[in-house]
Amino acid sequence: MKLGFIGTGNMASAIIGGVIQKKLVTPEDIIGADVFAPGREKAKEQFGIQVTADNNEVVRNANLVFLSVKPQLYEEVIRGIKSEVRPEQIIITIAPGKTLAWLREQFGKDVKLVRCMPNTPALVGEGMTASCPCELITEEELDTVKKILSSFSCVEIVPERLMDTVTAVSGSSPAFVFMFIEAMADSAVCCGMPRAQAYKFAAQAVLGSAKLVMETGKHPGELKDMVCSPAGTTIGGVRVLEQMGFRSAVFEAVKEAEEISRSL
Repeated sequence: MKLGFIGTGNMASAIIGGVIQKKLVTPEDIIGADVFAPGREKAKEQFGIQVTADNNEVVRNANLVFLSVKPQLYEEVIRGIKSEVRPEQIIITIAPGKTLAWLREQFGKDVKLVRCMPNTPALVGEGMTASCPCELITEEELDTVKKILSSFSCVEIVPERLMDTVTAVSGSSPAFVFMFIEAMADSAVCCGMPRAQAYKFAAQAVLGSAKLVMETGKHPGELKDMVCSPAGTTIGGVRVLEQMGFRSAVFEAVKEAEEISRSL
């Protein structure tokens, strides 16, 4: 199998790093295109892959092609490569708001498409990716795609109507979590803790809490109640968060991100 990437930025690097580390594909079987010379040279130096400035060279030399450019560049990129795309090729997209119907219209022909939404924790092999295949993708092909995506993230197949929700709840939400970590660390600094130590305490608390949810299968509310002793420090903090509209603010942030995704 030969993989191609149109765009060699952060998300492409996360995917390339994952598949190489898991030995799914050798660097020699990966080609990446980027109009930004320093970007493609960085990918070549970091991973030992082939690089080019020509998107069509990627399409001609890969079985599976990731469109890993910004959403606003999709129309232009597809216009430039559509004549080279072969019926047996799989095109994987990672842009929010670009539906399978829109993508099919841009290509102007039947193309094997898989719409995906990864998130930035993929950069450290802890991503969450939703996938939505078009009807032309076989079960075997979908298994291949899932195997590649699983090299850097957890993977779930979702109906396309949920892709905007995925964009909000896992694509955008790392920014919300980073803000939470930063706020907790700032508070610790205010209480006298050195900043580097404060970031470590706050980040590890979030990492460990997420792992508890994933590994125990317990409801987050149940895990919260386990920490909240009667008249204790934690329930006091929970009271203040509720008073300040913490959960409502998160709810509105996710809804706003979803609505913006639908409008893209």
